[in-house]
Amino acid sequence: MEQLMRDFFLFLSKNKSLTKLAKKYGLRFGASRFVAGETIDLAVAKIRELNKNGLSVTIDYLGEFVDNEKEANEMADNSIVAIEAIGKHKLNSQLSLKMTSMGMDISDAVVMRNMTRILDAAKQHNVFVTIDMEDYSRCQKTIDIFKKLREDYDNVGTVIQAYLYRTEKDIDDLNSLHPNLRLVKGAYKESPEVAFPEKKDVDDNYKKIIKTHLLNGNYTAIASHDEAIIEYTKQIVKEHNIPNDQFEFQMLYGIRNERQLELVKEGYKMRVYVPYGTDWYGYFMRRLAERPANVAFVLKGMFKK
Repeated sequence: MEQLMRDFFLFLSKNKSLTKLAKKYGLRFGASRFVAGETIDLAVAKIRELNKNGLSVTIDYLGEFVDNEKEANEMADNSIVAIEAIGKHKLNSQLSLKMTSMGMDISDAVVMRNMTRILDAAKQHNVFVTIDMEDYSRCQKTIDIFKKLREDYDNVGTVIQAYLYRTEKDIDDLNSLHPNLRLVKGAYKESPEVAFPEKKDVDDNYKKIIKTHLLNGNYTAIASHDEAIIEYTKQIVKEHNIPNDQFEFQMLYGIRNERQLELVKEGYKMRVYVPYGTDWYGYFMRRLAERPANVAFVLKGMFKK
C-alpha cells in the first residue's frame, strides 16, 4: 500500500495541468507545511527564524517544467534575487537550484549562461550554490555541467543519489575535484535497470558512499531524516576522528523539526532545505510520496479549525 501511494504521488508530481492549477490557487491544501511562502520576503522571515535557533539554511526558488529560454532566464533572475537577499540580510544560507530550471533541457548555451550569472553573483555575496540532482536521464549531464563549472568556481557543489547503481563510481570519479557533495537516498521513481529496487540495498549503498566521501577528506552533507543513517554518520566520524567542520546534516523544512534542533544542541551543523515560490506543486507531491505520515499531517491541517 505504501508503494502504491508513493507511485501515485510521484505520478501527480509530473502533471503539468495540476501544476498550473496549483500556481493559480496558491499555497493551500497543507503545502505551507513544507514551503516557506511564495515570495522572497516570506522566505527571508523564515530563514531568520531558523538562524536564530542555530540552524543553517539552503534556499531554493521552486520551478517545474521550464521549457523555454524566457522562463529559464526568469528562474535564474529569481535565484540571483535570493542570493542578494542572503547578502543584504546577512543570512546563514546557501542556494540550491535545479539545472532544468536554468535551461538544461533547452540548450547548453542557456544553462551555462544562467549558471555563470548565478555563480558570479554568489561569489560576490559569499554564497555557496548546490546543484540539485534530478532523475536518472539527466544525471550524467548534470555531473558534466558541474565539472565544467568547477573549472572556474569553487563555490559550487552538487548532489549524489544513493539509489543509483552508478553512484559509487561517480563518487570516485569526482574525488579529484575535492567536491562539496550533498548525499541523498534519491526521490524519483527509477527503473530497476538503473536503481536499487530494495530499500536495504539503497541504505547499504548510502552508508558506503557517506564513509567513502568522508574518508576521502571531502566536505559531506548527509541529507536524510533516517535516524539509522544519522547514527551511522556519528559513528563513522567518531571512529575516524573526522572534525565536525567537515560535514553537516541536512533535512527538509517542515520535517523532523525537533530532531533538527536536537542535532544543533549536540554540536552538529544542521542545515534546513527551505523552498519557496509559486511553483510549489511538484515539490509538495514528492514530499507526500516520501512518507505516508506526511499525508496525515496535511489532512489534519486542512480540516483543523
